[in-house]
Amino acid sequence: MSLSLSSLAAMGRTVQDGALPASRTLSDRCRKALTLFFAIAIFSIAGCAYDTRATGINDSKNEVWSGRLSLQAESEPPQAFFAAFELKGNAQRGELRLTSPLGNVVGVMRWSPQEALLEIGSGVQRFESVDALLEKSTGAALPLGALFDWLSGISTVQRGWSADLSRYGEGRINAVRTDPAPRTTLRLVLNQGP
Repeated sequence: MSLSLSSLAAMGRTVQDGALPASRTLSDRCRKALTLFFAIAIFSIAGCAYDTRATGINDSKNEVWSGRLSLQAESEPPQAFFAAFELKGNAQRGELRLTSPLGNVVGVMRWSPQEALLEIGSGVQRFESVDALLEKSTGAALPLGALFDWLSGISTVQRGWSADLSRYGEGRINAVRTDPAPRTTLRLVLNQGP
């Protein structure tokens, strides 16, 4: 059966006149029931969906932290690095994603006991260790194990570094390296809440 313009016009008049065919009424009821069903299903699913990343503080189960960081080295010439970050994992296996204030990914560092990688743009650099990776990419040797402890609110002593966790409850961590030179300051501001 083919539909012509005249048959479509006749159907339009039937609908406008309020005389719906029985099959059309059933179709409308089914459509309304399905719409209601899908609306309930979508809201039910959305109600169960939430961000599982732990970006807050005071939770020893955190395996993901995010916020802003600054790293400043009092070298000649002075060096400074500022970025938003997302840190996943632990000192043995993890990922650090750095983004610019405009939201562009500056670089991604990944490490495991087998390898350490730095991804910048479409290029990948390999390093012998996570320590070599961090020093090359940030310009300073960072104490990764201690950093994870500091992020968890644990005041771990690291040779050459002093960490100030006095504002940890506000999501702020400051650490200063005085030995070896140059003096290096690491500041973290953690995202808090859901």
